[in-house]
Amino acid sequence: MELGKYSFGVGDRFNHEGEAQLSALITATSEGVEITPVWNKSNREHQIVHSEPEGTRIEADAAVKNLGWEGPYCVDADHINLSNVDRFIEHCDFFTLDVAMYIGNDSSAEDVAAFKKSCEVFGGKVEIPGIDEPIVVTDELLKEVAKKFLAAVKEAGKIYSHIEAAKGKGNFVTEVSMDEVESPQTPVDMFFILKMIADEKIPAQTIAPKFTGRFNKGVDYVGDAVQFAKEFEQDLMVIDYAVKNFGLPADLKLSVHSGSDKFTIYPIMAEIIQKHDKGLHVKTAGTTWLEEVIGLAISGDEGLAVAKDIYKKALSRKDELCGPYADVIDIDDSKLPSVEEVESWSGEKFGNTLRHIPGHPDYNPNFRQLIHVGYKVAAELGETYTDLLKKNAEVIGGCVEENIYERHLKRLFNL
Repeated sequence: MELGKYSFGVGDRFNHEGEAQLSALITATSEGVEITPVWNKSNREHQIVHSEPEGTRIEADAAVKNLGWEGPYCVDADHINLSNVDRFIEHCDFFTLDVAMYIGNDSSAEDVAAFKKSCEVFGGKVEIPGIDEPIVVTDELLKEVAKKFLAAVKEAGKIYSHIEAAKGKGNFVTEVSMDEVESPQTPVDMFFILKMIADEKIPAQTIAPKFTGRFNKGVDYVGDAVQFAKEFEQDLMVIDYAVKNFGLPADLKLSVHSGSDKFTIYPIMAEIIQKHDKGLHVKTAGTTWLEEVIGLAISGDEGLAVAKDIYKKALSRKDELCGPYADVIDIDDSKLPSVEEVESWSGEKFGNTLRHIPGHPDYNPNFRQLIHVGYKVAAELGETYTDLLKKNAEVIGGCVEENIYERHLKRLFNL
């Protein structure tokens, strides 16, 4: 199954915005850039909103049918492992194998020895075209990368084999994800990770490393953009080498997780992938949920009241809601507006505070991050919330489409 050169994850907490999301990609296609839509939703998100993977498949299929999309598209079982993959197998054709929790786990002496022996083919040095510094292969380096990553990749192999046994080889896209960890993976790490993936016979089509910097949910990149650019470009060179020498799929590409709203590095990625004529997968999720809240707010009346209520409840339950996302959010409590202040806002003020427009005087990334993790509050509202999505579908759909196309795709692909 082919993913396409460029692909874009369109997460949708409540399965109402599929057509608006796809419309943005159709516009990009009309501008000459073909981007595969990937509807992604994690097990955690399904648990929080009490949904099932079947609903994501129904949403995707309906959007494709209703808008006449003829290109490829996927439904992603996002961040799965052996404990939860079975509920996704029937309905998904893209599987993000999340093995970050296994990084650093012990491997057997036999596995480590086998890995080290397989690396003898490199001799003492590997020259990668496009990277000035060679990889000096020492016993110490091999021990270090095996200790960090071998158990994680072995686990990815188990998950992949489980899915392949059910769906058949070549019938789904495989991504290996190691991004939700504290320490970034260097291009040298990437080299050996890809070697291990090839040894496990995982036909990975995307790889999601942890890059330098903070990739917090729904807000801009924070970190050293120059260092990110160096890592990103070198990772592409490593992938090139791995495809040619390890037998990995020719369409293997980098995947950027928590990729929504990383406006600082979008031009960097755009320049580098154009320079080397490479593909890219960008995974987003809560951006669409935030646009729903913005759309409700600017719709006024009941919509604005519910938007304010969501913030009020999220603020009172901040620790509970932030807990599962503690590693990917940074909220300054002192910069969160009081409930009383928000109650006085117009729909326009609420929308401008939540909407991510860099430099806008009302934009508040702390407010945005809290709403981002507050979708559980909306889920608990049940039909009160989803009925308002239907009632205000035109306004909300416009917000969703504008956000994906104007603020994301145009920056990523120089449209």
